Amino acid sequence: MLSVSTLDLRGLQGTWEQTALEDSGILNPADAHSAPGAITTITGDCFEVTTVNGAQLLAGRFFLDASTTPKSITWIDAIGDDAGKQLPASYRLDGDDFVFIAADEGMPRPTVFSTGPGQTMRTFVRRS
Repeated sequence: MLSVSTLDLRGLQGTWEQTALEDSGILNPADAHSAPGAITTITGDCFEVTTVNGAQLLAGRFFLDASTTPKSITWIDAIGDDAGKQLPASYRLDGDDFVFIAADEGMPRPTVFSTGPGQTMRTFVRRS
């Protein structure tokens, strides 16, 4: 039998479009890691965010722990200001809907899906 983390990793594979952003309590602020229509592609434990024109905005890796409540994901960006940092996050995955809330490195992993200072929440829908 497969673990929940393995099932969630399988469920995350593919192409996602960001539908909402909240950063430090502000809804849909300007953001260097996304753009209107930006696409996040997840392959294995790697992710890449690109513009609709294919320009890379962000890339990196992640690991899941679905045994926690809420479920945990840790992002490790490969480029940009957070390159190499482990960003603690929590996530929800329900079919074609994916939400995560991440904190800055060194902060506690968020447990509520509403941002405070140093936290970012992104909402995605699967693209077919």
